[in-house]
Amino acid sequence: MNETAHQAGLGPTPVFRKLVTLLDGGGARYRVIEHPAAGRSEEVARIRGTEVGQGAKAMACKLQIPGRPALYVLAVLAADRQLDLAALARQFEAKKASLMSPKEIDALTGCVLGAIPPFSFDPELQLVADPELFERYREIAFNAGRLDASMVLDADDYLRLARPRMLAIRQTG
Repeated sequence: MNETAHQAGLGPTPVFRKLVTLLDGGGARYRVIEHPAAGRSEEVARIRGTEVGQGAKAMACKLQIPGRPALYVLAVLAADRQLDLAALARQFEAKKASLMSPKEIDALTGCVLGAIPPFSFDPELQLVADPELFERYREIAFNAGRLDASMVLDADDYLRLARPRMLAIRQTG
């Protein structure tokens, strides 16, 4: 794949290939849906034929912990929910949590903003997930490391293969 396609988040990417290898190797129940690139959760859910809440939104975060180097976290929650950065910071006893820059996202995930799947392939990027997503849905849907393809995956297979740390990180009330 050429650099322009990678920067645009289109076509088979190394992350897409890693996902397929992981899911196939783990006997996961999933399907790939190729589609035009879409920007909003509502739009991509309509294209996928799923509910908005089934979307596993993966948000790349940077946490500042006093006296320690920055901690990088991939926070996964339902696409119809908002991430509570303060709650995420509290879970890690961090002073502050913020979203990573596009450059940091590319370096730690190999993806462009909006194409990040709910999996971490970098040991520097800790994976956490809000349990509510898996309480609500038997299948989750997500961008598959590219903007023009999604995967719909059995939630139990996701939990078994990704093994995220389960934390309440969504805004409530």
